[in-house]
Amino acid sequence: MFEAINQNVCRYAAFSSEELATFNQLLAHKSIAKKQFLLHEGDVCRFEAYIVKGCIKSYFIDSNGFEVILTFGIEDWWVSDIDSFCTQQPSRMFIETIEDSELLLLTHQTKEQLLTKIPKFERVFRLMVQRHLASYQERLFADHAKTAQERYEYFLAKYPYISQRIPQHLIAAYLGISPEFLSKIRKRMFTNRSK
Repeated sequence: MFEAINQNVCRYAAFSSEELATFNQLLAHKSIAKKQFLLHEGDVCRFEAYIVKGCIKSYFIDSNGFEVILTFGIEDWWVSDIDSFCTQQPSRMFIETIEDSELLLLTHQTKEQLLTKIPKFERVFRLMVQRHLASYQERLFADHAKTAQERYEYFLAKYPYISQRIPQHLIAAYLGISPEFLSKIRKRMFTNRSK
């Protein structure tokens, strides 16, 4: 069960088998069915979760009542509301499973224990946060500099393994367009490829 997460953290630092065993002992396993919430808006996020299996979305509801998807997460990714988790303040987002999922979780307390026992994990989480922020920044640039079709093409190119697992209406919510407009884009792309 821990092989994949151990490989994940070893990308950022070298750990002994004893250190990895300590890390693994602090993780809590959770199975959760699809369409279930890990986090509701207004609740404090009490976990950082590594996705062993499944697909998860994080999102908020805008002032018009529309779902705005911030991220998708699949196997070998981490999911959390980092702001709420770090500050222990109420979250402004929802985290919900799209598929049946298997997770390994760190709580605020177990993460602090881990960082105290094995300080090298500070580097691991710092580098993960940096990668996450770079990804958000890249998406922000794309949202402002690209057309809807260019954003969709970019999403397909960057996440081909995700796009085949997620309903089109969720991809539209991620891109900030209506499902109908995404359908038109897809039709136009298919027509252009057929010529």
